[in-house]
Parts: sequence; C-alpha cells; structure tokens
Amino acid sequence: MNFELINPQSFKELFLVLKKLKHRKYRYAAGCTDILIELKRNPEDDLTLVNLSQINDFKFRGISQTKNSVRLGAGVTANDIVRNLNIKLLYPVLWEAAYNLASTQIRQVATIGGNICTASPSGDITCALVSLDATCVIIGVHGKREIRIRDFFEGPRQTALKKGELLYEIIIPGNKKNTVKLFSSFIKIGTRRSMECSVVSIAYHIQIDGFNKILTSGFAIGAVAPTIRFTAKACDFINRKNINALTERDAESFALKVSEYSDPISDIRATRWYREKVLFNLSKSIIEDIIKCQIEVK
Repeated sequence: MNFELINPQSFKELFLVLKKLKHRKYRYAAGCTDILIELKRNPEDDLTLVNLSQINDFKFRGISQTKNSVRLGAGVTANDIVRNLNIKLLYPVLWEAAYNLASTQIRQVATIGGNICTASPSGDITCALVSLDATCVIIGVHGKREIRIRDFFEGPRQTALKKGELLYEIIIPGNKKNTVKLFSSFIKIGTRRSMECSVVSIAYHIQIDGFNKILTSGFAIGAVAPTIRFTAKACDFINRKNINALTERDAESFALKVSEYSDPISDIRATRWYREKVLFNLSKSIIEDIIKCQIEVK
C-alpha cells in the first residue's frame, strides 16, 4: 500500500486540509479496522488518508445525555458504548450490538462513525441505531446539516455524504417519559457468534406504558437488503396496540410486513431462501415472545 497520511489535530485544521484536497482523492480513517483491509485488497493510487483519530473534540469523541436525547460522537468506539451503563439501561439494543461486534481488540478501536460510514448492509451498530431512529449530524466545509440515519444510506457502501463532509455526531431520541417496559435487543445470525458478518440481523426497541400499550417501536433489519432497513409498516402495525391483545395471527402479520423490506441475495454465507426464512421466523418469534412474556407475568 502506498498512500499519504494526514493527521489533523482539530476540525479547524481538518477543514483547511479538506480545502487543499478539494481536487484530490482522499478517504477518512479512524479505527482503521475496515479501511486498511479494504486497501490491501484493492489498492488505490494517489490516495490521501485523513486520520480523524487525533482530533481533540469532546462532542466528536464523547457520549453525552441531554433532556431529550443521548448524543454519540462519531469517534466513540464500540468499547466506549459497552462500558457505558446508561446506554445499557436505556438502549439495550445498542449495547448488545456493540458488545457483539467482532473481538475485544477490535472493539477498542472500531468507531461508530466508521461502522456507519462503511455503509455495510450487515453493520451491527448501524442496525441498532436505525432501530432507534437516530439522526446523523454532518459537518463540512460548507456548514452543518442533519439527516435521519435511515435516509443516510443510498446503496451498498454508499452514503449521503458529499465531498468535504463527514459524520460528526449521532443523536438518539430519549425513551418516552411514560415508558414502563422495554423490549430491546439485537439478534445476529452468522456461522460464528461475533467475528463473522451477519447472515441476518435484527435490531428492535419497543417501548410499552403502564397499561401495556405499545407507545412506539423501532425495528431494523440487516444483511437482507442492499442497505439496512427500518421496517416502518411493521412498526406502524403494532404501535398503539395493547400487548395483551396481540395474537399469533398478529405475530405472523407483523413478520410478513417486515419481510416486505427485504431483498436478500445468495452468497457464500447463505442463500436468498435461507435469509428470507430466518428473517420471517425471527420477526414472528419476537412478537410471540412478547405475548408469552405477558402470559407468564399474569
């Protein structure tokens, strides 16, 4: 590999660098868990790597909580999430996705910004953030803008980022004030538990009030379409329903609505047919487990 490496120490310095690189080919790097492997397989000539890991900026590298949200800097690592007990309590789906990402060593350096901007259809942390209906804060030489994470992906390895822009922060909306119960988890099916890319992944975050009504739900699927998908129709189907009134037929209808968002391929890890079956069965079982949980509580 032959590339130039630039190490800006602040965003002011970074934007000066980006202006100089306006007519050149460059890529961002942070944890480098993906990009170095990619460049080794497919070397690029005349490439400049802009290393973001040296930038000293709390919002970019930290986790903070406001009255209505939790904000994650794009430079936050998977291990930072795993060590954050607040995230584990409020957003189990995100904590589980980070905990199940690759190995302990990789979690130490892999950033959520890298996981998102790689735009892999099987990104674990990304799938969790889509289920949480997070918002991406993008900054660049021409200013700042926000975009829902579900709209951030335009195709495999393709994002809405324009040249001169980068992902700065992710905003997760706070749970509803009258939430009493959470059904929130990340499910990853692969040939190995954590080191393998997902064959199918599901992230869900369902908030329920004291009267057992579903206040809101987020359900995202990975590795079964060109991009990670938020299954809006399926969520709308169960939102505002009382979980005590859910039936086996509702569970099947929910799974069918989830499947509408899938368009899997066959590859060396699994066939299209297998992915479709696993997705349907997992989606159905999640609702069935919620029903079963309520029966046991009674």
